[in-house]
Amino acid sequence: MTAGDPEQRAHGVSTSPATASPRVIEQRGLYFDELEEGVVYAHRPGRTVTETDNVIFTTMTMNTQALHLDAAWSAGQPFGQRLMNSMFTLATVVGQSVPQLTQGTIIAQLGLTDVSFPHPLYHGDTLYTETVITGKRLSSSRPGQGIVTMQHTGRNQDGAVVALAARSCLMWTREAHAAAEKETAQKESAGKETGQKETAEKRTI
Repeated sequence: MTAGDPEQRAHGVSTSPATASPRVIEQRGLYFDELEEGVVYAHRPGRTVTETDNVIFTTMTMNTQALHLDAAWSAGQPFGQRLMNSMFTLATVVGQSVPQLTQGTIIAQLGLTDVSFPHPLYHGDTLYTETVITGKRLSSSRPGQGIVTMQHTGRNQDGAVVALAARSCLMWTREAHAAAEKETAQKESAGKETGQKETAEKRTI
């Protein structure tokens, strides 16, 4: 058979592999229907936190707490050194879960509850986060969307728990998200066509 043989085309054989576009796999989180209750999602890599992280985050958020900024004063306090800003720790714990769970599949974060910091996080520690899905239900008022609750646990390199937080998110189902993106693309295409038509009409005036 030749490269252009009808039988090849009928069986889906590419007749011009050099010009075929590669399949694209986009990194994303998990949809509502893919998340499993009770499963431990271990997020990697970990994040080694530094003095620079602490000082920049603390000053950016207008937090003048000496426990994060004043090494000499902190040396005389119960922990004997500066502590990482707990808001930085919380933000990093949530952030570490994003690529594996919610990247591109979340609609909105609904809230954080039961936040605690059982053990200090220090400069030079490495933070690792795990997430357990504790519940999920389809929304009664928003078709194609569901509410997911999750428990985040942050640990240092020795396994000590440094942060805990319960989080609830509004998530897409896979089918509904695909339909919404298709609808958006169609509207954008229609808008471009209308704009091109209006431009062409103005040129003829």
